[in-house]
Amino acid sequence: MKKLCVAANRRQLITQDGAPFYLIGDTAWELFHRLNREEAEHYLTTRKSQGYNMIQAVILAELDGLRTPNAYGRCPLLQNDTGEYDPLLPDLAGEYSYFDHVEFILSRAEELGLYVGLLPTWGDKYNRIWGEGPEIFTPENAYTYARWLGDRYAHHTNIIWVLGGDRVLTEEKHFGVIDGMGRGIRASKSGDKLITFHPCGAHSSSQFVHDYPWLDFNMMQSGHGYPSPWCFDMMASDYAREPVKPVMDGEPCYEDHPINFQTANGYYDDYNVRVAAYRNLLGGACGNTYGHHGVWCMRRDEEVNAYFPNNWKTALHRPGALQIAIYRDFVESHMPHDYTPVYDVVEENTHDANYVAAMVKGDEALLSIPTGYPIILNAAAIPFKPNTMVLFDPKTGTYSDAMPVPQSLRIAFPQRPAGRNCDYILILKP
Repeated sequence: MKKLCVAANRRQLITQDGAPFYLIGDTAWELFHRLNREEAEHYLTTRKSQGYNMIQAVILAELDGLRTPNAYGRCPLLQNDTGEYDPLLPDLAGEYSYFDHVEFILSRAEELGLYVGLLPTWGDKYNRIWGEGPEIFTPENAYTYARWLGDRYAHHTNIIWVLGGDRVLTEEKHFGVIDGMGRGIRASKSGDKLITFHPCGAHSSSQFVHDYPWLDFNMMQSGHGYPSPWCFDMMASDYAREPVKPVMDGEPCYEDHPINFQTANGYYDDYNVRVAAYRNLLGGACGNTYGHHGVWCMRRDEEVNAYFPNNWKTALHRPGALQIAIYRDFVESHMPHDYTPVYDVVEENTHDANYVAAMVKGDEALLSIPTGYPIILNAAAIPFKPNTMVLFDPKTGTYSDAMPVPQSLRIAFPQRPAGRNCDYILILKP
């Protein structure tokens, strides 16, 4: 596979031969830890067929990843003389170690043309504000562990290194551990690969490590809380930050995740997932990651309950997951590399559920209309006089016939329903 790089404009990603590239990810945090080879094959081939091009997964996993063995009875680390799990003592003995299993999955993903957003560890291994832990990292062993990983998997061109693991950095030690990992990877044989940082919800890597020299692009997590910062506001903040770096949403709301972590609030559905994805795209993102609440943890039948209402195999085919193929087709027809996000494309663009995200170039404007309510275009925000418009349905992938733009610039479709699940993309042309 072709290595990914940051584009010359510092806004987007490209392949090593200069072709524009947009990351369309899936969250599979427990992939290495919970699935066997056959299950991993099923997962990877399914996601490939559905249009995804990146998988995010963790080596030292969240769900008691140090003490609970993987599908082959192997744990990643040995204990040292004091009984602590030691990142400098990877268990490599015998046939098919934990790291061999990681190797198998990385190789199969590469064969399928899938990039892997590879996390060396989940955040509870250095900042146990919640989770199983234990904390095992210091700045010194973090550097050595990350450099070893970078050397171990350097032959794979499909890796994007993702540090962090759902954590904020609040203590000097936390910054030291993450900086150690970043420097370790950069000093390894994987030093030419992209590195980013995955924070916890309602945060971005830019808040913690934006100026670190090893950080190639920012990753935000708009997350699963409600109310919380809107993804479009988070994206706009990172887009405006200097020095300029690309940014993606590495964890928007998961499909079938309880809203604000409470089942009484209901669940996020394909509408929530879809609107966030298009808002991120039109906000200038270099990528967007889908997630399902039963897939990230590879939930099994016997583990299904009100909080996790689907097993992982069923969840692979939920409506939001299937609409990613439509999203990818739209992205490939409108690669964001030549566009610029605008924030006032409609009059009185409110920062709420009706917010209209948009990006423009010399002869086209793309607007995400989340609820189908009438809008009035702000001509000053569009670099041409819009004369023709087309509607794109992100649920079905269909385009309307071309229609004239009203002279009043008021866009309304009385024959179309409005409200929740009535979203569409408005395409304007001269």
